[in-house]
Amino acid sequence: METIYKAATKAIGGRKGHVKSEDGPIDMKLSLPKALGGDGGDGANPEQFFGAAYAACFGGAVEAVANKHKVEIGDFEVTAHVSLGKTEEGDLQLAVILDTYLPKVTDIETGEKLVNEAHVMCPFSRATRDNIDVTLNLMLDE
Repeated sequence: METIYKAATKAIGGRKGHVKSEDGPIDMKLSLPKALGGDGGDGANPEQFFGAAYAACFGGAVEAVANKHKVEIGDFEVTAHVSLGKTEEGDLQLAVILDTYLPKVTDIETGEKLVNEAHVMCPFSRATRDNIDVTLNLMLDE
């Protein structure tokens, strides 16, 4: 792989600590959700960061694919619903549902083509492929 960008983010204290990116934009307290035995404080958690990163990356891929096919998608949105669960063996496992809203797309076939191609292109989708369950939902106006 030819590296074109690098980022470094440090976590101190695990899920109940603090995260800070090397260049400064991320500088946040972490809290353990109540569902995981924590106090559910006002800090963020890794699943929220993963969801934000995946939604943003997938949105970039959707936009790139739409531009490639010259399809107007409007003020699109991607919402990543990240679930943390346990496998049959008791290991923790992620699952993601990506809801992609394309307000200017009027037909399902075009929308599905864009979303499916974005899933092939997106680095987060490629990194998670065959590792976690990812469900793609196309959201169109009726």
